[in-house]
Amino acid sequence: MIERYTLPEMGRIWSQENKLNNWLKIEIAACEGWASLGKIPASDMKKIKNQASFTLQRCQEIEAEVHHDVIAFLTAVAENLGEESRYIHIGMTSSDILDTGLALQMRDAADIILNGLQALREVVAGKARRYKYTLNIGRTHGVHGEPSTFGLKMALWHDELGRNLERLKQAREIVSYGAISGAMGNFAHLDPRVEEYVCQKLGLTPCPVSTQIVQRDRHAQFMTTLAVIAGSLEKMANEIRNLQRTEILEVEEPFRQGQKGSSAMPHKRNPMMSERVAGLARVVRGNAMAALENVALWHERDLTHSSVERVIIPDSCILLDYMLNKFTAVVSGLLIYEDHMMENINRTRGLIFSQELMLILLGKGLLREEAYRLVQRNAMQSWSEGMDFKELVLKDQEIMQQISPQELQEAFNLDIYTANVDYIFRRCGLED
Repeated sequence: MIERYTLPEMGRIWSQENKLNNWLKIEIAACEGWASLGKIPASDMKKIKNQASFTLQRCQEIEAEVHHDVIAFLTAVAENLGEESRYIHIGMTSSDILDTGLALQMRDAADIILNGLQALREVVAGKARRYKYTLNIGRTHGVHGEPSTFGLKMALWHDELGRNLERLKQAREIVSYGAISGAMGNFAHLDPRVEEYVCQKLGLTPCPVSTQIVQRDRHAQFMTTLAVIAGSLEKMANEIRNLQRTEILEVEEPFRQGQKGSSAMPHKRNPMMSERVAGLARVVRGNAMAALENVALWHERDLTHSSVERVIIPDSCILLDYMLNKFTAVVSGLLIYEDHMMENINRTRGLIFSQELMLILLGKGLLREEAYRLVQRNAMQSWSEGMDFKELVLKDQEIMQQISPQELQEAFNLDIYTANVDYIFRRCGLED
């Protein structure tokens, strides 16, 4: 399923064909840089631009013999050029095209993920506005606390997705750096102006200093950012999974005609997509740890990072793109059961108003410990005996000596839990 999904744009970015196309762009741009300095005749430069090419099959044939992907690529290009091939890769090292090409792939992948994040955020914003005042029970430690609104839950997600957008924009900028600086990164056989030309043409920034490779703290930031985004999706997916539990059933993933939830139990409607998103987040987190391991290299340059990155970076980008696509569909089609939300609010027979009652008693001059004791005494009886909390309080003379029946009625008012929703929405930029 994942493989079929990634065939379009994200899959294209991480294809072998696209990787080698980027390498060719870099090599031709480097030649153009040399030509601008008078090092390559215009006629030769014209032939390089017109004829420099490769086929993936030929690159693979050569690599099977030489066991070096960059040399195989350069040999395949040279076969299509002839004498002008002497200008290809002048003064450069393999990592110049490997790392600069990888920067192009990460930048382009980040753009797709940014679009996916924005699309999810817009869907969440729509849900927030629609259910702005829809009361549901807030839970702490999994236990009923006080009412909130489902719109505020969506506002929370909307705000977090906004932070993830900013994180990824920063990470995109950090990895959009190229290096055409030679075997030791000191331009011994290159002109720095060639690097500047290549990076400007490709929309990258030259690394201020490199050691043949672009330093891997950049890639670690990119990968940990993907992991944070995946963690946010996992958190949201877990909330849907919990709210879809039969005993709660406040929301439910969309369940399409003909869909089946269990091979054994025909009645099952399981949160399959949310579970998939939660599970795949573990892979993205694990890949981020491998990226952190890549930061420390022998003498700040070896090849231990290379084999790892060929797996973890494409996989994480592809997985996160897939997760965003699936979770956006889940939220967009989410079934919202407002009647069940109200049933759950009433499930504890008024216990959720205990804090408001305590605050009214504090306002009458009782010390906090005394007010807490009086309210908790009735709350615990309601818990243990399944009795209505307000009815118990009405019979408690110590409490009713402090407040009137009308004041008690006011303590059991749901309106206080929506009174500041508009304020929060304005603060989150979710005004209608």
